[in-house]
Amino acid sequence: MKQVANSSFLTKLSFILSLTIVTSMGQKVFAQEVITLQQAVDKTLTNNLQIKQSKLSESLAEETLNQSKLALYPTLNGSVNSGLSFGQSRDQNTFQVINQKFTSFSSSLNAGVDVFQGFQKINQIKQNKILLDAGKSNTEKVKNDLILQVVTSYLQVLYNKDFLKAAQDQLTVARQQLNQQQQLLDVGNKTLADLSQSKSQVATAELNVTNATNALSISYITLAQLMDIPSSTAYEVQAPVIDSFKDASSKVNAEEIYKTSAAQFPDLKLAGLNTAAAKKGIDISKGNYYPRLSFGGGLQTSYSDPSFPTRSFADQLNDRFGQNIGLSLSIPIFNGFTARSSVRRARINLMQTETQEQLAKNNLNKVIYQAVADLKAAESRYESTGNAFTAQKDAFYVIEQRYAVGLVNSLDYSTAQTNRNKAEIDYIQAKYDLIFRAKVIDYYLGKQITF
Repeated sequence: MKQVANSSFLTKLSFILSLTIVTSMGQKVFAQEVITLQQAVDKTLTNNLQIKQSKLSESLAEETLNQSKLALYPTLNGSVNSGLSFGQSRDQNTFQVINQKFTSFSSSLNAGVDVFQGFQKINQIKQNKILLDAGKSNTEKVKNDLILQVVTSYLQVLYNKDFLKAAQDQLTVARQQLNQQQQLLDVGNKTLADLSQSKSQVATAELNVTNATNALSISYITLAQLMDIPSSTAYEVQAPVIDSFKDASSKVNAEEIYKTSAAQFPDLKLAGLNTAAAKKGIDISKGNYYPRLSFGGGLQTSYSDPSFPTRSFADQLNDRFGQNIGLSLSIPIFNGFTARSSVRRARINLMQTETQEQLAKNNLNKVIYQAVADLKAAESRYESTGNAFTAQKDAFYVIEQRYAVGLVNSLDYSTAQTNRNKAEIDYIQAKYDLIFRAKVIDYYLGKQITF
């Protein structure tokens, strides 16, 4: 019997050790990566497909610029033609009508260059340079917009984590209260109404936990999609220290922020470059008013078997070899006012881009002043919700103690608990709203987004 007992003990010990090893290995395998805010931003800027699309647009703009530069070079084209004729035709040498089958061959080489074209090609190059810079600014704008989205999504994860923890704590309290009510009912100190009220509070708390869990899962997926990593990736986020964001509004000035941001904000750079490109568009359109002068030259030869039957193919090509050079001047006189219409459209386009640029400046000024006001309001709200949460916790503690000895009914207890829970949620919201408002200021100042 002793050996059997020892054997049983060893079996249990082996099982416990095995379970411990497997559990520890599982913890290592499933250890979640902790991603900081800066790392989330870096992953997004490296992986996000919107940025890749914008960079491809940059490449197209660069190729367009290179092509406009190459358009200044002369053109050179060659052609070769061969044919078989039968029936009646005209001999190209004697111009007599003949009725016989014959073969013909001709070739030419032509070169040409635009000497003057109203400076259109030069202005096109200048415009394409501006459009390439605009493409680069658009990429920076895409990056900037994504950074703000990452900050928003990152803080949403943190908020949902705190919200879930608060909901779980509230559920724990509600279950404890339900157990207490059941025990008091068993000894006759509480009624079924009190028990039903506690059950209702547990059900509400369970629903809050479910909703908070779902919200947290969705926020993790949203952030993962921004970083362009698999949605199933398990990771954690790093919480900030709230004390570092207190009194942040005392260090900012809306006008100074606007001046700093206006000099570097991609949205304004892009709007300004679009205006500059539109101005060059007018110069390009005005080129249609000018005469066009081009220079060209060519080489040509041909062969026909019935023309000189005694002459070989090579001899005919040599005998018919010709050269030409010439100047061509095209003077626009009347073309249905297409040149004038082109210039007018270009000027209207310039007015549109100038309006868009001014709107971008006005909007930046507006959102910065609003951001500073929001930061100040967030600081006040954080302080007031903190005080309210502290007061509601104290009030609930008193009600809870009185409820335990039957001095407060279940309705008053439920109301106090609801007020306490609402105050906690308001406090959590205010905390992350303050952090977000402070990060928005850094965003417009072009600072590194980190905690």
